[in-house]
Amino acid sequence: MLKHRTPDTIRKPFAKYSHGVEVPPNARLLFCSGQLAVSPDDSIPDGTLAQAHLCFDNIGAVLRSAGMDFSDIVRINAYVTGRQHMAPYMVARDDRFDDAPPASTLMIVSGFTREEFTVEIEAIAAKCD
Repeated sequence: MLKHRTPDTIRKPFAKYSHGVEVPPNARLLFCSGQLAVSPDDSIPDGTLAQAHLCFDNIGAVLRSAGMDFSDIVRINAYVTGRQHMAPYMVARDDRFDDAPPASTLMIVSGFTREEFTVEIEAIAAKCD
């Protein structure tokens, strides 16, 4: 079982994430590559919220292929192309996690491989079988 660590001795998280997540011995690990908002037909939705939801949908597909789900995510790293994209990304993130959110980092970057992308998300998951 994953243990979410947010000690009382440091500032509470700024948003819905844990300061740390402890993975028990002998857990299977899954490292998800950064996911951009590309559907199987190569379409890209408009807007950061829709893009972030599709990124998380893609991560969900990778998780399911390994017999995992969002509760198994230990850490997410997310990248947006401007401060205006932070809030929509965070809405999509918060829709996926309950009271035990993963550790998380959010960074602003100058861009991605195609100009229309505004967000990319990568994840690490652990499953105790």
